[in-house]
Amino acid sequence: MLNNTHFSPELLNAIWQNQTTAVMLLNESFTLIYANISTSELLGLGTKRLLGQSFDDLFNYHSIDLKRIAQYSLIDGVDCHQHRADVVFVDSRHAKLAVSSKQIKYQGALYILLECRQTDDEIKFDQASNQMHQYQAARNLIRGLAHEIKNPLGGIRGAAQLLQYEVDQQERNECAELIIEQADRLRELVDRLLGPNQLPQKSYGNIHQTLESVIKLSTLDNSDNIRLVKDYDPSIPDVYIDQSKVQQVVLNIVRNAQQALVNGGEIKIKTRINYQHRRPGKAPKKALLIQVLDNGPGIDISVRDTLFYPMITNKDGGSGLGLSIAQTLIDQHNGYIECDSWPGHTEFNIYLPFAD
Repeated sequence: MLNNTHFSPELLNAIWQNQTTAVMLLNESFTLIYANISTSELLGLGTKRLLGQSFDDLFNYHSIDLKRIAQYSLIDGVDCHQHRADVVFVDSRHAKLAVSSKQIKYQGALYILLECRQTDDEIKFDQASNQMHQYQAARNLIRGLAHEIKNPLGGIRGAAQLLQYEVDQQERNECAELIIEQADRLRELVDRLLGPNQLPQKSYGNIHQTLESVIKLSTLDNSDNIRLVKDYDPSIPDVYIDQSKVQQVVLNIVRNAQQALVNGGEIKIKTRINYQHRRPGKAPKKALLIQVLDNGPGIDISVRDTLFYPMITNKDGGSGLGLSIAQTLIDQHNGYIECDSWPGHTEFNIYLPFAD
């Protein structure tokens, strides 16, 4: 910050004009009264044609929610964001915009400061990246399935070959038992891939009792150099959940953290009430937030984006089904799980909405 520096109106205008984001100022009637150069470049209209125009007249079509902007930004004074608005410009170009609005008060009048940024390239990049992740996840799923299926199939084939030549009844029985055992192993794999098939048995209960059970079970497998820390919000009311299924989810995440902390560290289980629980297409609603945090090495970047896909794991001997099943169990409660990780920090956030 420069001290004793006077910024002239010309300099301030030059700063606004050279912003790469399209910046425009609208009055309460949504008439454009200021626009920078980036706005002119985005809309394909000269500055003189822009000023004094109604916002709707700047497009052949747009899905920008002006009613929401009027209510939130103009009346309530709350910043408003729309991440993917479809627009068709007057020269028939189509684009997707990220739009942000903010209330401006000046000399007793209210204005809307609108920022627009074209996101087509970002969306295409994200789509290509997601497609690649899905492809890699499908390849890993196929490899994992092939590995899991190959061994029992080899046992079944070997036992069947022995049956062709074995005349001793005891040997024949042993071969038949081996076939049954390996067939059961395949059936168990399929059942695990399909995920839980029982509806949750919900009841009201104290979430901290469930988490205490998790800590007791985790302590049995815990090494001396891993600390288990509790950070509970005692004001949280009883929640309507399947206690055993939620316990299974949290226990799975905690055990994953224990396995990651090979050199010791800390695992924290935290509870809070979240008042902005938002799911696509639904209004924010109050939810229980359960966080499991550890200070381990972080999740390998190669599996981070496909973490909840089945058969995805970077652990030797791991099935890759634990987090996929956890996601299913939480989804049965109309909740969801988020994960964020970087070197030295991993957190799983479990959201469980309170019953209406």
